[in-house]
Amino acid sequence: MSDTIDQIIDKYQEMGENPETHLQGLLHAAPITYWDYIGVDTLLSLQRPRTPFKDETIFILYHQVTELLLKMMRHELEQLVYREGVDGDQMVTKIKRCIRYTKMLIDSFAIMKDGMDYGEYQEFRKTLTPASGFQSAQFRYIELLCTPLENLINAEGRKRLPKDPSIQDYFDHIYWRDAGYDRNTGKKTLTLARFEERYLEDFMVLAKKVRGQTLQDKLEGIQHPSTLLLDVLKEFDHLYNVEWPLVHLRTAAHYLESNDGKKTATGGSQWKKYLHPRHQQRKFFPALWTESEKEQWGETKSS
Repeated sequence: MSDTIDQIIDKYQEMGENPETHLQGLLHAAPITYWDYIGVDTLLSLQRPRTPFKDETIFILYHQVTELLLKMMRHELEQLVYREGVDGDQMVTKIKRCIRYTKMLIDSFAIMKDGMDYGEYQEFRKTLTPASGFQSAQFRYIELLCTPLENLINAEGRKRLPKDPSIQDYFDHIYWRDAGYDRNTGKKTLTLARFEERYLEDFMVLAKKVRGQTLQDKLEGIQHPSTLLLDVLKEFDHLYNVEWPLVHLRTAAHYLESNDGKKTATGGSQWKKYLHPRHQQRKFFPALWTESEKEQWGETKSS
């Protein structure tokens, strides 16, 4: 015990603090509890349904869990992107974690598809307009951490880019704008307009900050990357950019393509075109895939 106290004294003296003041403070500090540390009461108070339908609470909770999983993934990626001298082993460890989180996201869609009453969803979804999962900023942050902006432009977007595109040019033609922007009329859906008003500047700041430091850039800086590293990166790329969008697409179809006719998404997007990987064409590490694999991106027997 005396050795521990000595270490505490040394710690605060090195910080230029009075150790006795901090030790005296411990006399009055209450022991930490699980509910305070995790913030359980706050966390469980964040569900505020807008209708009397009980499954709306499930809908809210599901998306909050999704955002927490995305934050876990973003937490791992930021450590790789913002750290100097990242090696292959560190990258493997962190990306394996991202793979686990992505698999949880994929498996969790059973909650959306089979864990809510179909009729209740069809009623309360009307109150959600124009909000949409499209407006998840963390999803975009993860993209920007993983790969340079040019990899977030689909084939049609690349045709429109000027010769030496700026960050603004890239965002003008980024794949996800196709969900809510009519290039013939120049009109945006309210969903897209409000999303860009809230986050576009933040996205551009991040893109500038991580230029040359994205996960793909870090990979290019590793000489002779191991087969394990390449396999792990490919697995993450495919899970995040193919498997997850496809299961989302199938779940959306369950609710929006019914016997009583096709319904529009709450955000008013062309959801089927937007969600399918062959339209998004998003690849974090395109150099790891063959030309044949790129051409068949997102193609499955069921799609």
